[in-house]
Amino acid sequence: MKRSSYLFATVALVAISSISASAQDLVASVPAADEQNGNSDIIVTGTSRPERRLTTSISVSALDATQISRAAPLGSADLVRNVPGLRSEASGGEGNANIAVRGLPVASGGAKFVQFQEDGLPVLNFGDIAFATADAFVRPDNNIQRVEVVRGGSASTFTSNAPGAIINFISKDGKTEGGSISLTKGIDFDRTRIDADYGAPLGDNWSFHVGGFYRIGDGVKKIGYNAENGGQIKGNITRTFSNGFLRLNFKYLDDKAPAYIPVPIRNTGTNSNPKLSAFPNFNPKKDPLQSPYFRSDLAIGADGNRIRTDVSDGYRTKVRGIGGEASFDLGSGWKVDDKFNVAKNYGGFTTPYAANVAPAGSFVTSLGGVGGTLRYANGPNAGQVIADPSTLNGNGLATNALLFNVTLNDFTNATNILTLSRDIEGGNIGTGSITFGYFKSFQSVEMDWHWNSYLQEVSGNRPALLDVYNAAGQPVTQNGLIAYGEPVFGNCCQRYYDVDYTIDAPYIAATWKTGRLNLDGSVRFNSSKADGTYATNTGLSVIDVNQDGIIQNPERAVPVVNLAAAKSVNYRKNYFTWSVGANYEIQDDLALFGRVSRGARFNADRVLFGGGVRDDGSIADEIAVNFVNQQEAGVKFRSGGIFANVTAFRATTAEANEIIIPQQRVINNKYRSYGLELEAGFDYGIFHLTGGATYTHARITKSEVSPALNGNTPYRQAALIFQATPSIVLDRFSIGANVIGTTSSYASDANQLKIPGYVLTGAFASYSITPDLRVSVNAQNIFNVLAITELGQSTDTLPANGINTARAFPGRNISATVSFQF
Repeated sequence: MKRSSYLFATVALVAISSISASAQDLVASVPAADEQNGNSDIIVTGTSRPERRLTTSISVSALDATQISRAAPLGSADLVRNVPGLRSEASGGEGNANIAVRGLPVASGGAKFVQFQEDGLPVLNFGDIAFATADAFVRPDNNIQRVEVVRGGSASTFTSNAPGAIINFISKDGKTEGGSISLTKGIDFDRTRIDADYGAPLGDNWSFHVGGFYRIGDGVKKIGYNAENGGQIKGNITRTFSNGFLRLNFKYLDDKAPAYIPVPIRNTGTNSNPKLSAFPNFNPKKDPLQSPYFRSDLAIGADGNRIRTDVSDGYRTKVRGIGGEASFDLGSGWKVDDKFNVAKNYGGFTTPYAANVAPAGSFVTSLGGVGGTLRYANGPNAGQVIADPSTLNGNGLATNALLFNVTLNDFTNATNILTLSRDIEGGNIGTGSITFGYFKSFQSVEMDWHWNSYLQEVSGNRPALLDVYNAAGQPVTQNGLIAYGEPVFGNCCQRYYDVDYTIDAPYIAATWKTGRLNLDGSVRFNSSKADGTYATNTGLSVIDVNQDGIIQNPERAVPVVNLAAAKSVNYRKNYFTWSVGANYEIQDDLALFGRVSRGARFNADRVLFGGGVRDDGSIADEIAVNFVNQQEAGVKFRSGGIFANVTAFRATTAEANEIIIPQQRVINNKYRSYGLELEAGFDYGIFHLTGGATYTHARITKSEVSPALNGNTPYRQAALIFQATPSIVLDRFSIGANVIGTTSSYASDANQLKIPGYVLTGAFASYSITPDLRVSVNAQNIFNVLAITELGQSTDTLPANGINTARAFPGRNISATVSFQF
């Protein structure tokens, strides 16, 4: 952890201690921490104070612990697929998800306009850091009380860099005594997971909560080794005073999980009506490229030292975090709040990517020339000649397996939010409040890319690496290694960067209520700075990488990061964001609302390469900051067991982002979207239903790089997404389903080749043996649907040879859980 982070933590602790010392002697009658009552009608995200959802002028959803349990999410991004307005492509495992909001684009990857939070503080300041997306550092478990999701609106002013949405994971605080322990076992896949948590008051003024999980196994796809291995523990302790509370918390995460990216798939039909299916002996729903025979990689790091990577580490995420919160009533309507968190985030991202899938014989010719041969490099048939490559595994295919191998050195995040607010009594003209806030945050982004290229068979049964020999019987590959680097993409991706991003953001928020009218407005001044260096390879070198004393073919052209030619990053951008909203209660259960907002996203590592940053370290304003203008209006209804929210929305934005493969360049497009969002539910006796749907009309209005794209739909943006969860709940038994679907979308901005729509159906059932002992079964994708979220090898048009790559959701997977409440 960098020295600035230690200093940050010290200052934050001193500030909280000072608030506590000066405030605990005052007398007031405000509540301490929110009670864990599951009341999802009161929200705390994207507002200056807790508010009822009906009377706010923001679009916000809340998922409680029961809803989370029934969804049985495979990760944090998978969980929010149940929220309308969000298009969450959570097919990549427990991280690396692409998340779009209301038509705001995902031009390269990640969740650019979205911020993941834990207890109101950002996990990372940027949602689209390459290979370090924020969803990977959040693990849903029994510590969660609820998840609140704000779309648009006040997300522009109550945090930085999240004009699209805030996804806030709110922890239990131990105010109510209770705990649980559960054991989950995969029925048709290999996973064993233990969850436990417990919280309780400690005397009159103290409470605590602690919990976590540990799991191990292959995961939902057949890998052949323990690709999932690790866990998390989180906790907090709270001291309550007569006029507020003081809380300290910690988080320890050390986990590894497989990262699923595009794999081979058969792609026939037409551009407008494509047919996607599995090749013989390779099923994209359950077969990854990871294999027990592809476990080790050797590369040259940016510092010139050799890096040996265990490929089974997959997406390795580690977090060491501490934080605190203080909230006190100072009297005379004044209240002070301060919260901070310092987390050292680091790890690695290692997974094979099918960069080029082709007939196996074509690799023999292109690499070994006429008369070349193909052999198994490892596995049970190591050294054996493959006499007829066209019959290999019944599909005759092989792939240039480009190993995405990135060391996530340091992603430390340190954030402090200090607010001072005052309630205002206006007598007959109403009541209101004003809040002054200061957001200070530091984000380190340091990583080392060292990709290599391998030749691998296309097999669903532990695929082996392959070697090519020339006509003279000499190997042209090295134990399956085609080349150090990635010549198929011009050796784009030997990179190193170490950039610190700091944000200073004072803001003011005001509310006013008169009669049935609620008004609110907020303005935020953002001062964002980037400072550091970045470098890539500038040529090829002859290096005996494995130090065996022999220069083998791949060692004759090794790309290595040239730190001596590193370029600087040094710029600061200042800009305002604002949001104004109104809510009018027509009657106690019916309200109209509207909001106008201008938010912004300060770009980070995605614009370092490809021409985004100038050679002197500066950057153009339109590349550094992308503004988002949004308008929304809707109606909210809540009565008895029925609720409904209908919202019309419109958004315009510009986006600067780097497209890494197949060609490295920065795009700069302008977009417009509008649509309609529905969220509804009802409870009628034993019957319950929640659901939603979002219609989005999104277009590229202007492309600075490719004017031919003007008027096209952004890639992978469906016109309609929908979700529904019906259930029947009896005294001891419950059963239900979770349905999530999407219409078709385009595979690229060229708007030719389509990705078919899909409907994924999950099911859940539970039975209480005793009031405290429950057994449950969860099934995902029970109809075993082939659901594709992206195409890779050919995105613009249908491949003439019928060979493509795609990322698919896992096929049917069923798990059973035994849980004990105490």
